[in-house]
Amino acid sequence: MKKLVETIVHRVVDSPEAATVKEIRRGDELEYVVRVAPEDVGKLIGRRGRVAEAIRTVASGVAHKRNLRVHVKFDTG
Repeated sequence: MKKLVETIVHRVVDSPEAATVKEIRRGDELEYVVRVAPEDVGKLIGRRGRVAEAIRTVASGVAHKRNLRVHVKFDTG
């Protein structure tokens, strides 16, 4: 699942080498914290948050098939 989120993020941003995805597992819940270069934040979030929401939707769909809950957070600070 982490690889899926990483792959999507790396395809969206201009500096994939600066992008990181951290996985935190708590029982049947997964949390992914995505960090990118400051100049890529806009691309990652997208207009009105559409790209970010799409990443969350894909991750949730895969997690649902595995009986997991997933949260994708974007660390822009």
